[in-house]
Amino acid sequence: MRIVFAGTPALTLPVLQSLLHMPDAEVVGVVSQPDRKAGRGMRLLPSPVKQAALDTGIDVITPNSLRDNEQALAWLQSKKLDVLAVVAFGMLLPKSWLDTPKHGAINVHASLLPRWRGAAPIERAILAGDAETGVCIMRMDEGLDTGGVYAKARIPIGPETTAGELRSRLMQEGAALLATSLPRIVDGCLLCRPQSSEGVTYASKLESHERNIDWLQSAGQVDRTVRAFAPAPGARTRLAGKWLKLLSGEPLDMAHELQPGEVSLRSGHMEVGCGEGIYRILSLQPEGKKAMAAGDFLRGIHDISNFILGT
Repeated sequence: MRIVFAGTPALTLPVLQSLLHMPDAEVVGVVSQPDRKAGRGMRLLPSPVKQAALDTGIDVITPNSLRDNEQALAWLQSKKLDVLAVVAFGMLLPKSWLDTPKHGAINVHASLLPRWRGAAPIERAILAGDAETGVCIMRMDEGLDTGGVYAKARIPIGPETTAGELRSRLMQEGAALLATSLPRIVDGCLLCRPQSSEGVTYASKLESHERNIDWLQSAGQVDRTVRAFAPAPGARTRLAGKWLKLLSGEPLDMAHELQPGEVSLRSGHMEVGCGEGIYRILSLQPEGKKAMAAGDFLRGIHDISNFILGT
């Protein structure tokens, strides 16, 4: 089985490693996004997937675009591939790319389709308070995550699950599911089923302003916002004119007389009034400083009783 892998961020590396260790299969090429500036010196750095390909000696290309790119298409066609495996690649695949592999382009999508088609299914599932999510192995078509599904696995979302934790688990599960599905897809033993027309939702790209905590919301929604943006880029609020990143906490379903955003030190904890309930901050990161426990932060503040958190 000749496979080309298309992916970019570090979270996709478990899937690539799984393909590299598949019996009777060979990863003959990798496609990733172009190098980006990063770090203190803002040097051009390869994506984690490109670096892994270079380290393994796999032929890799990093086109700026795939549409109307005859050189990139010729490269793909030269690989005489059976499958194009796609995970968080970050570019739209034109029809010419979808049609080139003998058995199509197969995507690992981090949701239970048709729920949460689109760019940010993990974060949207947490923000919506979903009790479970999962991963699908699907056949890509020209629509937005509309192709048929070969296989899926369900994963619960716990009350303390963060996006980072869920993302890691979904990629591990997706890597295993793809490895067991691909041989059966190529042999014709596993067929894809059309997605249901009911229950379709779209996971739109996250906007920066969505990180900002709205204390008029319930404590439960505040908690979901914190978990959806953890560990990075982090949900945030303002304290005395500076950003305060919230890393973890817990919602308390209890009556209170605090104004939304008002801080209380009840029982020695840093608790904030919400539209409904109270949100207890457990760990945070002040602007320009390291992450710390809320208790350590409070010990450095002389009087927080009149502080109001906000955007």
